[in-house]
Amino acid sequence: MLKARNIMALACLLLLAPAQAALSAPPAVPGVPAMASWIDAKTGHRIMRLSDEPGASALYFNENAYTPQGDKMVYRTDRGIWSVDLPGWKQRLLVPGKDLQLLFTGRKNRTVYYAVRGAPEAGGPSGKDGDTRPMQVWLADLDSGKTRKIADLRGATVSALNADETLLAGVSAERAMQLQPGAAPREAAFGQAAYAANGPDGKPLTFAEAKEVRLNDRLEAKIPMEIFTIDVRTGERRTVTKSTDWLNHLLFSPTDPNLLMYCHEGPWHKVDRIWTVDLRGGKPTKIHTRTINMEIAGHEFWAPDGKTIWYDLQTPRGEVFWLASYDLATAKRRWYAVDRNEWSVHFNISPDQKVFIGDGGDNEMVAHAPDGKWLYLFSPREIPDVAGIHAPGAESLITPGTLDSEKLVDMSKHDYRLEPNARFTPDMKWLVFRSNLEGRPGVYAVEVAKTGN
Repeated sequence: MLKARNIMALACLLLLAPAQAALSAPPAVPGVPAMASWIDAKTGHRIMRLSDEPGASALYFNENAYTPQGDKMVYRTDRGIWSVDLPGWKQRLLVPGKDLQLLFTGRKNRTVYYAVRGAPEAGGPSGKDGDTRPMQVWLADLDSGKTRKIADLRGATVSALNADETLLAGVSAERAMQLQPGAAPREAAFGQAAYAANGPDGKPLTFAEAKEVRLNDRLEAKIPMEIFTIDVRTGERRTVTKSTDWLNHLLFSPTDPNLLMYCHEGPWHKVDRIWTVDLRGGKPTKIHTRTINMEIAGHEFWAPDGKTIWYDLQTPRGEVFWLASYDLATAKRRWYAVDRNEWSVHFNISPDQKVFIGDGGDNEMVAHAPDGKWLYLFSPREIPDVAGIHAPGAESLITPGTLDSEKLVDMSKHDYRLEPNARFTPDMKWLVFRSNLEGRPGVYAVEVAKTGN
């Protein structure tokens, strides 16, 4: 009897082990990344590995990765840019090439935009994070695979596409400055520089604190910069704004082709980060104003309808956490309280704008969470007035709320120097994210509903 129970227990453990728990991944196809599927033993949610080929990487959390119809997704590996059918997860190599940089998909057409980079050029202007490589911007049709070149750039980086696919937006700096001296602009394993620095006592800082030092060094350099647009049809380049502030994180509204969001980069407690500018004229608009010392706001993203900007807010940094929003039409604000363990490197929102996701964080990051290495699903809940009794002028005050959470993925084996950057699929049935939870970077999806539900 004891022997039988042991055999049954062993069988259950094997069933839950990711390496041996393939469920219903598509069959292996020559030339297509190997896929696997298993149930997360701690959360009960199904995880699908789409690819762990060298260079496997999904897009940044606020960049568009889907067709307008929601039937295809893109990601990249060292072999090139891949398209993935949704649903079904069938994959094909759309644009071959080892050194292609995936940029984003179009919101109007069935197109994917990517960059081909040349060798670094000494002297002169640079693009994002001191990158001096020439940049060719290309697009590919997601159905036919046909490609064409859109623009040639030197000393600049294109990083955004507007809603009707008529304008690209980018940044250019007067001179180059690497964030981490002596390091490559982007380390392959983590998608960012391998930050290192010593503190005032001469002792090495953590990765997260060393990154703050390097961000401050770049901010204090006060390098003249500009944000520009390029007309996709004519190639015309036009300056949007100039500054010696560090300009970064460009993101067009998903609905208004003339509204561009961007940030002032640097240590968040030092900069006024979130801004918008209307390309039809007018001055840049600041979205959030600090009210206490060490307050920070950032990792901003658009709601799908383009009416609201969401962002991570902390009052003060590392102590009190909120998921905050700003309504562009009414200036109305909402703040949802976030538990320390549920603070996330990035938050995101569902296509129907009813729920949020967070990708968690490790104990070295800003929240210093003792148990924060999870992918979360959040349901917002507003805090009502007691007994329906309203304070005078309540309608003009910040609307408070909280987030009810569910854990989707155990990220305890994930190294957060690689940001997960989770996003919903258009049908809201899956979250796509990147992780090194199996020992090397890969692209994954987790099913929002528990298996059997």
